[in-house]
Amino acid sequence: MFDHRFSRRHSNSLQQADALPAIRPMTLAMHAALLALAVTAITPHVAQAADTDSSASQQSVKSYQIAPGPLAAVLGRFAAAAGVALSFDPAVTTGAQSAGLQGNYSVASGFAALLSGSGLEAVHRGNGQYTLRSLPAVDATPRQDAVLPAVTVKAAQDDGSVVGYVARRTSGATKTSTSILEIPQSISVIGRTEMEARGVQDIMDIVGQTPGIAVNTYGPDPRGWEYIYMRGFPGDSGNYRDGLAQSRFEVIYRMTEPYGLERVEVLRGPSSVMYGQGDAGGIINRTSKQPTGERIREVEVQYGSFDRKQVAFDLGDAIGDSGEFSYRLVGVSLDSNDQDRYPDGHKINRTRNYLAPSFRWQPNAATSLTVLGEFLKDESGEDAYYALAADLSVTKVKMGDYSYSRFAQKQNSIGYQFEHAFNDEWSFKQNARYTDISMDRRALWVEDLQPDGHTYTRTKRSWKDQLQQVSLDSQLHGKIRSGAVEHNLLFGMDWNRVEGTALRYRGAGPDLDLLNPVYGLPITDPTTLNADFTQVTNQIGFYAQDQIKITDRWVLSLGGRQDHVRSTTDNRRLSTLTRKSDDAFSGRTGLSYLVGNGWAPYIGYSESFLPTAGLDASGNPLKPSRGKQTEVGVKFQPANSNTLFTAALFNLQKTNVVTTNPGTGESRQIGEQRSRGLELEAKSEVARGLNVVASYTLMDAKVVQSLDPDELGKRPVAIPRQSASIWVDYAMAQGWGIGAGANYIGVRQNFEDNRSAEAGVTLFNALLRYETGQWRLSLNASNLFDKKYNTICYQGECYAGRERTVTMTARYKF
Repeated sequence: MFDHRFSRRHSNSLQQADALPAIRPMTLAMHAALLALAVTAITPHVAQAADTDSSASQQSVKSYQIAPGPLAAVLGRFAAAAGVALSFDPAVTTGAQSAGLQGNYSVASGFAALLSGSGLEAVHRGNGQYTLRSLPAVDATPRQDAVLPAVTVKAAQDDGSVVGYVARRTSGATKTSTSILEIPQSISVIGRTEMEARGVQDIMDIVGQTPGIAVNTYGPDPRGWEYIYMRGFPGDSGNYRDGLAQSRFEVIYRMTEPYGLERVEVLRGPSSVMYGQGDAGGIINRTSKQPTGERIREVEVQYGSFDRKQVAFDLGDAIGDSGEFSYRLVGVSLDSNDQDRYPDGHKINRTRNYLAPSFRWQPNAATSLTVLGEFLKDESGEDAYYALAADLSVTKVKMGDYSYSRFAQKQNSIGYQFEHAFNDEWSFKQNARYTDISMDRRALWVEDLQPDGHTYTRTKRSWKDQLQQVSLDSQLHGKIRSGAVEHNLLFGMDWNRVEGTALRYRGAGPDLDLLNPVYGLPITDPTTLNADFTQVTNQIGFYAQDQIKITDRWVLSLGGRQDHVRSTTDNRRLSTLTRKSDDAFSGRTGLSYLVGNGWAPYIGYSESFLPTAGLDASGNPLKPSRGKQTEVGVKFQPANSNTLFTAALFNLQKTNVVTTNPGTGESRQIGEQRSRGLELEAKSEVARGLNVVASYTLMDAKVVQSLDPDELGKRPVAIPRQSASIWVDYAMAQGWGIGAGANYIGVRQNFEDNRSAEAGVTLFNALLRYETGQWRLSLNASNLFDKKYNTICYQGECYAGRERTVTMTARYKF
């Protein structure tokens, strides 16, 4: 039952397809109508902005509980909570700390309290806009009393900003800005500060210390593929960027450039109510760097193990003095080698070029439009596998040949995020993105070991696959309060169209002699057609959610969603046309109790829905797999500290899993897998400048039903029973900082019948950094003691774990 998604034996069987000629124009018309309604409402709001920003509203008193932290972050949280826009040059707050704000304040008195002793003051510019300037007595900048460039911070954007290592709110789980304490489900947020401290190089590094997550199943891969399991289930269907799905097609997987991310949200457990079709384990939402209106000038250079050379830049600013327009431009150029080499010493090279421009228009505090683009080109060798000897021991002989094996992927996208607040209670959001991906891949794979025991027969294969995806999500948010009961309402409709085209060839390749491997051979492209088809999948979903807060103590979360998926496959090689349709309802409910002093126990139930490709042995379409989870837990986040502790017990079942009869080879959809366990996570600034991140997972996963009796009751392949991690980051005096951590990965089964396993392994990491003025120099090491291990050996292929990797980074801000 193991989903060997990245194996050379990846099936060419047709996946779900789609044709929705009738529903597509109707869906677009509905989204367009919602957008038109919001845009029509903008005009009177723009005209009346000055009127609504009355002096009375600015002097109204509210209660604030804002934790201490860097002055810039505290000011941003206060502006968001007060519902005003704030602009300032971040240079004037560099190094400044704030004790936070607790109590009842007006906007003016709140700013005055926060800025007391800073040499700055907040100036009201009208229309809910505030800016900072230097007090006459303190010449803090060369341009005394000059109005600084505008940057907008508003409540609608307070959806999960991370102060240091700890987030207090998130929009990932509910699509609304919600306190983490009020979400009855496990969620982890990794911010930019933590990413930089740990020296992450890919998305697996980012989420690898999160409980319930297993990464690097197949070791480091020069192709940039992401190997992530969530609570024992594949995570590729839970790939999201800025709240929109990043679907895959066959062997086209999305790539993520970590330097282009502001934060990453990991929502564990079924999440179909908010996001539609997805596997039972959960989703990972990557949030892009976007314009903030602040001046951002950053250049970064890296050099490290395996000839890693990377240059990156991050530029942003407001356009003009009004702050109405702002931009951001992020770029990366990477040239690196893989840790593996061919026996003759030839290296496997990888290059990546990345550019992400974005632009924001914000005419007032109620309305914003952000346009985001991304252009990525990734090229590498395509030979991640070693051949096995006759006794199944691992050799150092690569299966492929560097003269033929290659991988190239171009991934481009453009989209927008639109927000408009009609008033304090109702608002509208619409996110959209178009993505175009092309993949050109060639590989040599060993097939059969010949009678001499050391010569393999090889096949050569080629892929020229493409993917286009259009994603659209429209949301209406509302708040209604009646007495002691407050409703946070969400009504949404999303639509996804994925079109994938496959053109693949295969043929006989040259033999490979394990005793005398020869590389650099002249190998021609294969000419036997292996696949030629197009799949189109359309999905439309309608969802609703009500977060009911009672007496400011109880939070009841209710949600439901109806999905409709239709697909079509045009198989030109077989001259067949296949259509398929799936419908599903998914629900979620949960209850949290805000005890006080930062404690919040909760209980929750959620469901997932994932269409399944193909037919069973009787020719019947396979049903969607379903996931159901019950979770209980407790969260602790004191009001006046950067701390978050979470503990969760979960029981998760996935049904309608496709299993294969080992005797006949026929497929039947009677499989079921169960995962249950304990997850602990702690993030805390335990003392000034001392941050600690720790996690522990105990997971009991097993196959409950299967056609194969050898795997019944067994543990699924590659899923460790236990895993744990700790990371400590300490900022010392005179700009020095150190960090150290350890990751434990438990025993992992190699086969479905559990006949062999890889031993548990502990890997150590370290950090040394120095900051002075505008410079930041850091030295990161992962697998510090160069522990040799295999992540897994499966289907005749063994995958070596990451070797010791040392990276030096120099960053300059100007």
